Amino acid sequence: MAKRTRGSNRPGQRHAERHGSARPQTRPESQASSLSAAEEARAAELESQIVAQEHAAEVNRARGRDRGRAAEVARPGRAGGQGLLAARAAEEYAYVVRDVRRILAVGGAVVAVLAVMFVLVDVLRVVRFS
Repeated sequence: MAKRTRGSNRPGQRHAERHGSARPQTRPESQASSLSAAEEARAAELESQIVAQEHAAEVNRARGRDRGRAAEVARPGRAGGQGLLAARAAEEYAYVVRDVRRILAVGGAVVAVLAVMFVLVDVLRVVRFS
């Protein structure tokens, strides 16, 4: 197994000093003046519309989160006003109670089947083993 050296990066990562991370971020002169004033104005208008839509979407998401939290806080049957953790624990408790009831029902059915088999085999001798 190959050892890693002290300054090595994980696979897929590069060392900045080895691979020249300082790349020029300037646009060529041919692209700098290729847009007219009308096109630049239109681009600015589209950008402002996109920013406004993103802001509206963020506000709607925040509103939905707040509405969900308010419904969680105002939910009846909440554990004595102890907080969100207590409400979640009470909800989990309901799942546990349901699962325990199912386990008891299946266990009771298995015990009943075994009791019936005992009566048929040992008491009534319906099935005989030679």
